[in-house]
Amino acid sequence: MLDTSARLLKLLSLLQTPRDWAGPELAERLGVSARTVRRDIERLRELGYPVHATQGTAGYRLGAGPAVPPLLLDDDEAVAVAVGLRTAAGVAGVEETSVRALAKLEQVLPSRLRHRVQTLQSAMIAMPGDGPTVDASVLTAIAAACRGRERLRFDYLAHDGTTSRRITEPHRLVGWGRRWYLVAWDVERGDWRTFRADRIEPKTPTGPRFAPRELPGGDVVAYLGERLQVALWHYQATLRFRLPAARVAELITPTGALIEPVGENACEVTMGADSMHFLAVFAGLIEADFEVVDPPELRDHLARLGTRYLRAAEHRPRSDPPRSDVSAGPGS
Repeated sequence: MLDTSARLLKLLSLLQTPRDWAGPELAERLGVSARTVRRDIERLRELGYPVHATQGTAGYRLGAGPAVPPLLLDDDEAVAVAVGLRTAAGVAGVEETSVRALAKLEQVLPSRLRHRVQTLQSAMIAMPGDGPTVDASVLTAIAAACRGRERLRFDYLAHDGTTSRRITEPHRLVGWGRRWYLVAWDVERGDWRTFRADRIEPKTPTGPRFAPRELPGGDVVAYLGERLQVALWHYQATLRFRLPAARVAELITPTGALIEPVGENACEVTMGADSMHFLAVFAGLIEADFEVVDPPELRDHLARLGTRYLRAAEHRPRSDPPRSDVSAGPGS
């Protein structure tokens, strides 16, 4: 005879089949008495499973309740759900939820089922479009680290083609438009950073657990949105002004740049534009001394612009010739 826990799991598995089960039939399947079946049914109800008694047949059926209780899936069902969740990761409105559910499911999938999921996924061809190109296994690895509050190590491919190793405390995985972004605390840089998930190559194993930090502003969507507004520009630059952040915020458009305080009397401003020349011009609009943090090539544009300004300041136009008195006629 099965012990109580194993018997309850087997009973739950039987009840999840969409049909009515007569009490004697369940007793025969479990090898127990009808009284034991009734007692086990009550235990399932106490755990939150809505087991309904059917009329006329003295049977039982698992129905819908106020919440979704844990479900038992057989091999084929687990594979089907995993593949469906991977596909749903690209559906607007359910991307993040699908990834969280997929991370939970793949964490407990046996290796034989995980291989079946990967085989099916490799045989599926998506129609061309603007959907995310990030691999689902990368999304689940990031989501699992976020949920488990474990440090995540990964190689990151920057927009200029260079690769760097990052050690992060992952905060949230956010679907934005048709892309995925990781918002995380960069341990080595000592600051918050945003990473495109399709440029992340996770490393295993994950690091130690960490105590979560408070994200600036507390709203991860607003935080990411501000940074993406700058990132969408073809050129970006970071300047350090010798002026309080609050004062700089009064001088520029709030959505045009990111302002980070550096002490009481200085701040760093990250901004974007369609050309490096415009970034150089924009920097001069703030009446304060500054230095270029990044990129170095902006200094060349500032030097050329400064040379032009100096030439304009030093230029002295020749005096206009004296005007002749045309009103006076001959002999006057």
